[in-house]
Amino acid sequence: MLRVLIAFVFAWPSVTLAGFVPVEPLGVEDALPEKFALDGTTLIYDTDQAKDQAQREIEGQDVDAFLAVLSTHSAVKTLQLNSIGGEVWAGNEIARIVIDFELDTVVAGECSSSCVPIFLAGNVRQMTRGSKIGFHQSNWSADGLKKYYDKWRDDENWETAFDFASWLFKDTQSEVFKELTYMISRGVDAEFAIQTKQMRSSMWFPSRRILQQAGVLRSDTR
Repeated sequence: MLRVLIAFVFAWPSVTLAGFVPVEPLGVEDALPEKFALDGTTLIYDTDQAKDQAQREIEGQDVDAFLAVLSTHSAVKTLQLNSIGGEVWAGNEIARIVIDFELDTVVAGECSSSCVPIFLAGNVRQMTRGSKIGFHQSNWSADGLKKYYDKWRDDENWETAFDFASWLFKDTQSEVFKELTYMISRGVDAEFAIQTKQMRSSMWFPSRRILQQAGVLRSDTR
């Protein structure tokens, strides 16, 4: 009987291997969305890693991905950022998630526009040497305004473009108030927060010293 069993094993090696040799599991990063990577306890969110150039920014679909990754990888303590920005709503939602998970944040590259709220959501906030953080006024193109007006005019009962302008005037003040309140609540100096709203057409990249003095960068959880 033993001879028969030995003969079977040598005659059918593929069956034996399939039945008794464990399959090597996929690496952790294989299951991550393309903008994400893991380095120990650091989650890297780099929008430049999107294969489609049109998606190399912060998008609504990244919100669910963020929550899923953090929920799956409970050991994550730090979020590393590199993004020129993107959708305002998505940036704010990701910031809310970062606060809830009590993460530290670090910029490695650039963090501008709607990436900034995500960075400010961190407890300890750092920036690698040579990196930069960019601020600017919110803007809305004429074409974007027209599309928004055409899409929502019936739902919002805007009979004319002037009705839309009246709503936009109030909404803009509300949004600026929320942005300033958020920055101050995260320990940013009020005068600096106001100054970020003076940048009209160009991005403002303050020096490391200014960012430290304003409380944008901080090495503790004051």
